[in-house]
Amino acid sequence: MNYKQRYTAFFILDSFIVISAIFFSYWLLHPSLNIFTNKLILITSITLLVSHHIAAHFFHLYDRIWSVASVRELLTIFYGVTISIITASIVQFIVRGDIYFRPMAITWLLHIIMIGGSRFVLRVAHDRTTIKSNGDLKSVLIVGAGQAGTMLARSINNNPSPEYKPVAFVDDDPIKQHLTVMGLKVSGTTQDIPRIVEDKKIQEIILAIPSLGKFGIQDIYETCAKTKAKVKIMPKVEDVMTGKVSVNDMQDVKIEDLLGRDEVKLDMVAISKKLTNKTILVTGAGGSIGSEICRQVLKFHPKKLLLLGHGENSIYSIHMELIESLAIEETEIIPIIADIQDRERIFEVIGSHLPDVIYHAAAHKHVPLMEYNPREAIKNNVFGTKNVAEAAHEYGVSNFVLVSTDKAVNPPNVMGSTKRVAEMIIQNLATRSDTIYAAVRFGNVLGSRGSVVPRFKAQIAAGGPITVTHPDMTRYFMTIPEASRLVLQAGTLARGGEVFVLDMGEPVKIVDLARNLIRLSGYTEEQVEIKFSGIRPGEKMYEELLKPEEIQEQHIYPSIHVGKANALDTEELHELLFRLQSLDIDDIKEEIVSAANNKWRTFERVI
Repeated sequence: MNYKQRYTAFFILDSFIVISAIFFSYWLLHPSLNIFTNKLILITSITLLVSHHIAAHFFHLYDRIWSVASVRELLTIFYGVTISIITASIVQFIVRGDIYFRPMAITWLLHIIMIGGSRFVLRVAHDRTTIKSNGDLKSVLIVGAGQAGTMLARSINNNPSPEYKPVAFVDDDPIKQHLTVMGLKVSGTTQDIPRIVEDKKIQEIILAIPSLGKFGIQDIYETCAKTKAKVKIMPKVEDVMTGKVSVNDMQDVKIEDLLGRDEVKLDMVAISKKLTNKTILVTGAGGSIGSEICRQVLKFHPKKLLLLGHGENSIYSIHMELIESLAIEETEIIPIIADIQDRERIFEVIGSHLPDVIYHAAAHKHVPLMEYNPREAIKNNVFGTKNVAEAAHEYGVSNFVLVSTDKAVNPPNVMGSTKRVAEMIIQNLATRSDTIYAAVRFGNVLGSRGSVVPRFKAQIAAGGPITVTHPDMTRYFMTIPEASRLVLQAGTLARGGEVFVLDMGEPVKIVDLARNLIRLSGYTEEQVEIKFSGIRPGEKMYEELLKPEEIQEQHIYPSIHVGKANALDTEELHELLFRLQSLDIDDIKEEIVSAANNKWRTFERVI
């Protein structure tokens, strides 16, 4: 029915109910009374009928979708009926000088029962239709019987094209045990999930606890992983309320949800002061980290955003993406194709645009690859950084933030060593420049180019096996947005020469990461095999974030440590850089690794 037909139908139905209620109440109390000829009863009936329709219009009793009505909708019936009864009683008093309380009370009661009952029948009919169609739906266990879980269960039941059939709740609140919510029993706690899944033939488990946090998700997922049920997460309540997503838009558990810690929050005020209406340069802007830094920076409305990179395709992609995302043309976005190894070009770019802040993300970062190409690693990561950092000093850039790596701590490999020497370069400049220099050390970044996650996903898609280097190898992990936020936050915290490190919790075994990805992809380890391929050239079994002498126990900011890493003085640094340019390929690796581990000594320069 359309709106007009529905309105008319409810108008006629309620008219019949109102008249029936008042005549029946008088007949019940005075069976011998001729109610159809009694003037007072007729006046009261007409008044009640008119006042009810006015109240019904005011409380929208005729234009609600009663098939999905809640307690709040039923309360509107109570208000509407009560107002109409009070109005009729007042008219009765004016006409008669008295109020017949017993007939009016019975009329009020019948009125509510019949009006409410007619709406309740629609709700029951809708629910029965939904239940009948549940035969081929996925049986679901909802984790969390609170407000979010209740909202989820109601939304699933009211979905005209349902995909799921809620079977039970689990909740760790002891008060809720064995109670019934939305017709579903709270069948136990999260520790009972494996038993409940088996007993009730559960196909999917949905986590509906918005306050859970990453620690809780990891713990519950480990319990859910003991079952064969697929695990999903309900969208955030705020996203549902703002209309970004529907309650029924279930999300798969992502590998970043299993890091076992919450992501870093930003000091928005401090970052805004640093970036808003300023000129920002990002090197390596086409890379995983660089492009995300650009996305994050754009949120703070800089005056100009410079995207500098060597690969034209990647710079083109991020440039187009950012332009399309601009709601207001208040930021000038400039793509710049340049190689950081080209000193003249870098000085030209920085000299012409005069950026206020530089985020230096350009680097060669693949450990095994750099073992085979040490000179290229040094040219890019050491001398490329030197070019950008010295140009920042030359043209009075306010802040310079180097994107470093946890592999710069006690590095046995070329890549980590070049990043440690890059840190030494900016630390040295920090002692003699007005520019504020700082470095940010990351763990492995989930989803970045060349990281294990995309490789594992590709191997799973191909049917396996997943190749892991060693069963005991561990790494620290963080997400791409998290890494980018740390860069922005470091720029506000830096005072000169610091090395910032994210408190990334406990390191994760690579093999455990592989197992989680297999389960998240809907497979078992019997279906996708894990093979151990052996440690590759230059790899360490585990990574460190700071050396013991660098560690400061206190956080300079929630989840962020700062350390003062040892640096070379200017003369030693110049000597090292000279030797790195002049040594042959056989000696250059030993030289850079020794220097990065503070085992390098100054040799007499031979010209």
